[in-house]
Amino acid sequence: MTPPLATDLDVIVVGAGLSGIAAAHYLRERCPGTRFAILEARESLGGTWDLFRYPGVRSDSDMFTLGFSFRPWASDQAIADGGKILDYLKETARAEGLDDLIRYGHKVREARWDSSIARWTLDIERLHDDGRRDTQSLTCRFLFMCSGYYAYDAGYAPTWPGRETFTGTVVHPQQWPADLDYRDKRVVIIGSGATAVTLLPSLAQGAAHVTMLQRSPGYLLSMPQRDRVAERLRAWLPAHVAHRVVRMKNVLITLGFYNAARRWPTAIRRALIKRAARQAPHSVNVERDLTPRYNPWDQCLCLTPNGDIFKALHSGRAEIVTDEITSFTPHGISLSSGRTLDADIVVTATGLRVQLLGGARLVVDGHPVTLADTVAYKGMMYSGVPNLASIFGYTNASWTLKAELIAQYVCRLIRHMNAHGADTCVPQLRDGEHGDLPAIGLTSGYIQRAAGALPKQGERKPWVFYQSYLRDLRLMRWGSVDDGAMRFERRATRPVTSTGAAAASSRAPDADAAPLRGFDPR
Repeated sequence: MTPPLATDLDVIVVGAGLSGIAAAHYLRERCPGTRFAILEARESLGGTWDLFRYPGVRSDSDMFTLGFSFRPWASDQAIADGGKILDYLKETARAEGLDDLIRYGHKVREARWDSSIARWTLDIERLHDDGRRDTQSLTCRFLFMCSGYYAYDAGYAPTWPGRETFTGTVVHPQQWPADLDYRDKRVVIIGSGATAVTLLPSLAQGAAHVTMLQRSPGYLLSMPQRDRVAERLRAWLPAHVAHRVVRMKNVLITLGFYNAARRWPTAIRRALIKRAARQAPHSVNVERDLTPRYNPWDQCLCLTPNGDIFKALHSGRAEIVTDEITSFTPHGISLSSGRTLDADIVVTATGLRVQLLGGARLVVDGHPVTLADTVAYKGMMYSGVPNLASIFGYTNASWTLKAELIAQYVCRLIRHMNAHGADTCVPQLRDGEHGDLPAIGLTSGYIQRAAGALPKQGERKPWVFYQSYLRDLRLMRWGSVDDGAMRFERRATRPVTSTGAAAASSRAPDADAAPLRGFDPR
């Protein structure tokens, strides 16, 4: 008979995507004996790379930094398609022995912190294999949210006049139907972000014609799909050494380009537009279609592997139209210029809905927590919220770089609590400190729409949300965890009750408040 799964744990990791796998790896490696489980709301691991199935879905940063430092990306593709990334994540989970730690169909609805027992109680909605749903309570001493930053149930789609009159198919990339046949169809993609730029060349290979309809242009940056430097280094050096060199090379290039763009925006802007103009066909109006209204990195840049979007434009099977929608018609879209775009399929690549902590509600000692009222601590915790960390990666570099730094830092916190007999760590603003700045400094639509839900940041560390791997590396890998802003305490005054954690009933009362120790592979 299979033993029942533990309901009281040291750490609960929420999310079995890239961030959750990184978190589990470092908990295993650096906090041996820690009892933890991974809760995944869906029926499979992979997160973003399992959810997104639209044509051409691929990485938006190089795989040598998007891949894990502890499991080097072995392919020579620097920009990889989503299927290969998903396979990589599954292989990593198997190699790490994490399969048995993942509890699928477990969605966290609410998390409540109780200082008297120094534990989180999680209300879980469970989906069983036979379709049944029920609820369960789990408790833990540390809650590690690795569920990403957007809602999985649906993307963002504006309301357009006449939408209900359109007789064709409307699809959002986040819910791409597996049976959607776009061959020899007229397709209009609404949007100019990374998803639209990815879709256009992929759809153009089979569709009759593809139009990318944008209100305003974004920056298009062509880069080789294969890293020739990585190929040469792998031929000369041991694999693990080559990986480290290539990873740091790409970190420095990306960070250097970002810093140059922020310091000399006019020069970088001019260079990017000129480069895109050289690759585009003469039919493209550079001023109208390739010249953004904002400076580089006010919004994210869109990568085009081997200039694939420009090749699609040269083929004549695709075009960019810069205009605004007046209304849908039965057979297409009417524009403010008076032009009508005929369409059989409309793809609304209009962005994501930002949702932190997987949409879970937070309550601390009976008081609901609004993240917008908190200040982000080192980009990973929230002022006044105990024993909770979340992973939010870089917007100007690979997500994984920050994900691994946060996972490593959480392990440092846990070890520090173990060593000093603390059961609680909570970041607290000191006298005179405040946070009034947006945590994410992008002007992208999805960030601006979520401005009222995101935490703030301060003007000095540790309350600054750096977009710099090198700064974070220094702060989080080598900086002290006992930095004056993080308060370590022993709060538990009573043992866990049976309603809080059924698995705790067999323990000695004084063990309930003990530091995070003990490993249970279930």
